[in-house]
Amino acid sequence: MPDQFTVPQFIDNEDKIFGPLTARQFIILMVDFLMLFAIFKLSTFTMFLVTGIPLFTVGIIFAFARINGVAFHYFLLNLIITFKKPRLRIWSKTYTDAELLFLINQKPPPPAVKAYRKGPLVGSRLQEITLVVDTGGVYKPDVE
Repeated sequence: MPDQFTVPQFIDNEDKIFGPLTARQFIILMVDFLMLFAIFKLSTFTMFLVTGIPLFTVGIIFAFARINGVAFHYFLLNLIITFKKPRLRIWSKTYTDAELLFLINQKPPPPAVKAYRKGPLVGSRLQEITLVVDTGGVYKPDVE
């Protein structure tokens, strides 16, 4: 009897570690709350509200938002990479002065070596094919 293996199902779902939270969500929220706590201790209450509410919102978005089934931070990284690429790609065949000087000073390539061609063999077609195979394709029979 052949070995049977279990095929993992739901590989797109992250493991729930802390109640309904995944490890990634828990770490993001923990860092967010630590920053909120530091802002609360180091600033006035009004300043805490002005900076804390947007920071809390950003933390919630990074922890729970998914766009097209992708976590928000991956979506944000892909968006940044996309905007860094040029939108229009144009091929312009213009040479710089340095390239022109290089092309002018370049030596011409040596003339091509003339291929030596043997005369046709006398014999059957099978012998010609055998010779082509034995020489690795170097010998080219005359095709009639």
